[in-house]
Amino acid sequence: RDDTYAVWLLLSLSFSCISLSSVEQIGWRNVTRLLVFSTDAGFHFAGDGKLGGIVLPNDGKCHLENNVYTMSHYYDYPSIAHLVQKLSENNIQTIFAVTEEFQAVYKELKNLIPKSAVGTLSSNSSNVIQLIIDAYNSLSSEVILENSKLPKGVTISYKSFCKNGVNDTQEDGRKCSNISIGDEVKFEINVTANECPKKGQNETIKIKPLGFTEEVEINLQFICECQCQSEGEPNSPACHEGNGTFECGACRCNEGRIGRLCECSTDEVNSEDMDAYCRRENSTEICSNNGECICGQCVCKKRENTNEVYSGKYCECDNFNCDRSNGLICGGNGICKCRVCECFPNFTGSACDCSLDTFPCMASNGQICNGRGTCECGTCNCTDPKFQGPTCEMCQTCLGVCAEHKDCVQCRAFDKGEKKETCSQECMHFNMTRVESRDKLPQPGQPDPLSHCKEKDVDDCWFYFTYSVNSNGEANVHVVETPECPSGPDIIPIVAGVVAGIVLIGLALLLIWKLLMIIHDRREFAKFEKEKMNAKWDTQENPIYKSPINNFKNPNYGRKAGL
Repeated sequence: RDDTYAVWLLLSLSFSCISLSSVEQIGWRNVTRLLVFSTDAGFHFAGDGKLGGIVLPNDGKCHLENNVYTMSHYYDYPSIAHLVQKLSENNIQTIFAVTEEFQAVYKELKNLIPKSAVGTLSSNSSNVIQLIIDAYNSLSSEVILENSKLPKGVTISYKSFCKNGVNDTQEDGRKCSNISIGDEVKFEINVTANECPKKGQNETIKIKPLGFTEEVEINLQFICECQCQSEGEPNSPACHEGNGTFECGACRCNEGRIGRLCECSTDEVNSEDMDAYCRRENSTEICSNNGECICGQCVCKKRENTNEVYSGKYCECDNFNCDRSNGLICGGNGICKCRVCECFPNFTGSACDCSLDTFPCMASNGQICNGRGTCECGTCNCTDPKFQGPTCEMCQTCLGVCAEHKDCVQCRAFDKGEKKETCSQECMHFNMTRVESRDKLPQPGQPDPLSHCKEKDVDDCWFYFTYSVNSNGEANVHVVETPECPSGPDIIPIVAGVVAGIVLIGLALLLIWKLLMIIHDRREFAKFEKEKMNAKWDTQENPIYKSPINNFKNPNYGRKAGL
């Protein structure tokens, strides 16, 4: 739903009502419980209610009437810590099925809620079943311990031994991950009382794995006074001139006196003479600013996390300021001692983040970094600048295997070539075997990587060989003992062919010239004939001209006289 208020209210409502009506409303049994929360929006948390003028903190109660939460106008949203508490109390593991847009938001929420998982929900929710299966498998592969509220003055620390009994300091030793069915994990728990409660007071601590109903109940009985205390000697000489009571083998100092033997007065604690014993050479810091100088000795500070401690004569050491890798002290591969990592076997570096395992550096020929570099922290550092790649096997500017070894094979097999004079010095890095023909060369498919080569020697003869490197790094060459040389040219046919070619080309040129001339003459003659036909002579008389001769015909000429 797009309404983030309603979405988070639904989630908050579910959590608030877990302890009151979860069995009736949802139908849960008294076993591990899964709550799948699906949304395509963000969420609200404590403090957001101020936007609507609601400032009263959530009381964590159900307030359901007819399955409707009735106090949304009165109580603010619950806090994340409140939700975590309700989830833990009722053994609920949460799966957030959210769209990809809000993955980052709910992953941050997952880090704050133990035993929760986040899955990406498709746009049509078609993958919801597989999402729940994957999330449940992820949740079931983790074991996280939690304890009930501790009595005042009592602290608890955890140490986990996960797979194969290996110590794991995740989550202050509370957590084991990647657990499969049948795996056995162990936890070592230390409970420390830093002060004595009232006389005769007993306390109970409950410890259980998150998401499970089983739990261990520890009854604490505090013994603050021993029988030997009643037999103590007040103002005993053993306590520096009677400045304390010697009881149970130790001095209990009188008021105003401190020290193991009550040798110091509290008035002398901050004196310059005493402070001098608490400063390192050439330093002005008392107890490295990590403790107090009491009777000339440094008493280091205590930290809230009891697993983090200051140590050393001047409190100059600690076990939590070492270099980190991947967010873990010493990368999780070592122990922090006096701000320096002591790495486990097969790890090195200031943060123990450098693996000494050479397997990632192994090239295809069985050599570390292809013999062209050094393996540092599981990564090849190529010493030859021409070679690159994760195992120094890539060379963009190198000759091929065949061209690289051509001259050495030529000089050793046939005693010729550019390296003939220096063959014994430069070309003894491989074992050479001669074979009679190409058919007897090694074929692909054999255990060692193999290259078939065909090269020309200085006499333009072809010679054939193979090159391979075995698992021990030894190079082997098999070469055909007889090169294939081309036969010499036949001079007479070549000369005759050249002469014949010249004659034929000359004749062809003459014929072409003659043909062109004939065509040209015929075109000229045809043109002449055409012009001759078009010529016309003018035979008309001048219209102005009049002939001087006149002809008259006698009309009576030829008639008979008839008078």
